[in-house]
Amino acid sequence: MRVTKKAVLLLLMGVCITGALLFSGCSNKDENKEPVQLTVYSQLANYSGKLTGWFAQVLLDEFNCEMTIIPESDGTFDTRMESGDLGDIVIIGSTSSGEYYRAVSGGYLYDWNEDDLLENEGQYIYDNMGYALESNRKLNEIIYNENGIDKEPTIYGFMQNVATSSSDHREFIYTWDIRWDLYRQLGSPQIKNLDDYYELLLAMKEISPLDESGNPAYAFSMWPDWDGHMMMYAKCLVTTYWGYEGDFGAGMFNTETGEYYRPIDEDSHYFDALRFFNKLYRADLIDENSMTQTVQMAGEKMINGGVFASVFNYAGSSIFNTQEHQDENKMMLTLVPEDARPIAYGMSTEGSGSIWTIGANTEYPELCMSIINWLATPKGFLTYTYGPEASYDEETGEYDPESCWYIKDGYVNFTKLGEAAYTSRKKTQMPEKWGGGTYQDGVCEINANTWDLDASNPLTNDETYNAVNWSSRQDQEISEIEQDWRDFTGCKTPNEYLSKRNKYIINRSTPSFNYATLSDELKVIISQLDECVTNYSWMAVYADSEEKCEAILQEMTTKYNTYDPDNIVYNWYKEEAKKAYAIELQKGGGQPNN
Repeated sequence: MRVTKKAVLLLLMGVCITGALLFSGCSNKDENKEPVQLTVYSQLANYSGKLTGWFAQVLLDEFNCEMTIIPESDGTFDTRMESGDLGDIVIIGSTSSGEYYRAVSGGYLYDWNEDDLLENEGQYIYDNMGYALESNRKLNEIIYNENGIDKEPTIYGFMQNVATSSSDHREFIYTWDIRWDLYRQLGSPQIKNLDDYYELLLAMKEISPLDESGNPAYAFSMWPDWDGHMMMYAKCLVTTYWGYEGDFGAGMFNTETGEYYRPIDEDSHYFDALRFFNKLYRADLIDENSMTQTVQMAGEKMINGGVFASVFNYAGSSIFNTQEHQDENKMMLTLVPEDARPIAYGMSTEGSGSIWTIGANTEYPELCMSIINWLATPKGFLTYTYGPEASYDEETGEYDPESCWYIKDGYVNFTKLGEAAYTSRKKTQMPEKWGGGTYQDGVCEINANTWDLDASNPLTNDETYNAVNWSSRQDQEISEIEQDWRDFTGCKTPNEYLSKRNKYIINRSTPSFNYATLSDELKVIISQLDECVTNYSWMAVYADSEEKCEAILQEMTTKYNTYDPDNIVYNWYKEEAKKAYAIELQKGGGQPNN
């Protein structure tokens, strides 16, 4: 059995106590300890290096540790596997990925049941995430059986975005954000379909050709960093307009019918999405640097007003709607084409997507577990998401104005600093006691949640962790442009608008779906298909004529079929789609919501 640091510590404590009786010595002052250095390998991170700013200060105060983030890049996982050390805390992109299977079967992840690590250091997780933990144990049992591992199935972690109930769906992320101020200037034209949407974007370019720095403005400024099996923006347009899940492995999944489509299939609408973006490109509505820039570079353009639209909120309203822009009556707000049927994701008590784990060779398993457990507590998760908690001063009767949030009478409230940080992350300066710099400079760059943002917060009167819906923020003063949007839609939030519109699809199955293990042959073919699809997709978008775009799509189809002439990958994913659809039906899905 592994001798953990806790066991060694207990042994040393015994020696120390005995020695104290003999020599009246052996003291240990925690305040004199150097901070523990932890390495966090996160396949979701968009940052590399040591954390700085407010979250780094919180970690130092709470755990006397410092974190260095290692993001995913070509060969990172294989290199770290070869070294035998994935990291201290490890975030693997998906439990369905080959990486997770390899990490488990190769013994590269720490057993959370060893020496009762979970029960002792992860008490909140142990008490409140039972379904998520059991889901992980069952998955590991499958991996053990497939790899001939003869041992009792254990727990190595849990998937992120754990829900407190599986009966509802998350807030919409496919929100169809548009520059509402420009839309109103243009007379609020009816937008029925993508053709109307194109005309709207073209008109916006005419009245606002430059961003706030004098650079060209575009409908979309994209980036390739998040491409995987397909071009990310194209598959997301399929998801947000036609309502097919674009993250079902190497193709599209229709949650209403259970059908699986390859990107080259016309019924997948992937080619339709590429055609739409090509049409925008030929009208100078796509940033010409999209294929080469990073997500950070694109983000800078978005915050400077260089983008008119986004199909998802994290590249639209979440970035552009700073307090400064709102004061100028400029906002990105939701406007959905009438024919669009965006997906909303069902919540799951099992979690979904990426997984929180601990590296098998960490020297600090107890510390790693304590940190993950703290991030799963209500106050820890609120801190991770919104900044440092504001303490209450009994003498003044006020909450610390140099911190971000507090809970009073069962409701979460922002301080003035917290509200500013929430609405303008990159421009809000943090106090020196929290490390200084901007709020954005100090965020935790792990980029993975413990709870779903729309999960219930047990410290409140039936509120969720999502600040959009907090009671304390519903009656606050809003800008004229946001009030105009509310008057126009009759709703207070994008989620209310999209829900009342009643033309959306709930995906209940794929967020927590675990694929069967891929064979080496399948992995090779899929890798070839991925490269083919992503490369040709960008070529199609950048084509200088409609005819050339169609020729590239035809060439993509031909090349694609040479890699999988016998439809080995296609048939494999079709079988997986049947399993996912069975889960969809079991959870009450499989029916259109329109």
